[in-house]
Amino acid sequence: MSTESKQQTKNKGAIKGGQGQYTYDMYQLKDVEADINYSTGIGGVVEGERIQVGLIRKPRGTGSQIHMHPNEQWNFVLKGRLKVDVNGVETIAGPGTVIYMPANTPHATIALGDEDVEFFVCKDLTHHIAGTVIDPTKQRPAYMPGFDPDETK
Repeated sequence: MSTESKQQTKNKGAIKGGQGQYTYDMYQLKDVEADINYSTGIGGVVEGERIQVGLIRKPRGTGSQIHMHPNEQWNFVLKGRLKVDVNGVETIAGPGTVIYMPANTPHATIALGDEDVEFFVCKDLTHHIAGTVIDPTKQRPAYMPGFDPDETK
């Protein structure tokens, strides 16, 4: 059972860990948006003293623009496949794959078009869950061809 803590968190809507509670049902937590300005990622987030974790979902064909943040990040893919770009190195990551994004390194992930993606994320708490887009003209989530909602307008 998970109850939301009243203690202040770095990410609005996140749960503060501890205070007598040490287990959290990630599927029952309130959704926190990674950053609607550049990503479609959404899911529950728990913050400890030094680390934040989340169970994040990205709908198929959607994801994040190239961005970076001062905290390092690990993603463990549980479902679906991600097109990954870390510092210009591109790959595909499926279930069971761990993705490492060093601090202050440009990176992006986009769910491939075959199914939604779910991944477990761990980041240190030197920064929020969200980062800063590298190209300021791309202040919107990334979409694969055929998945951009603006294409139908």
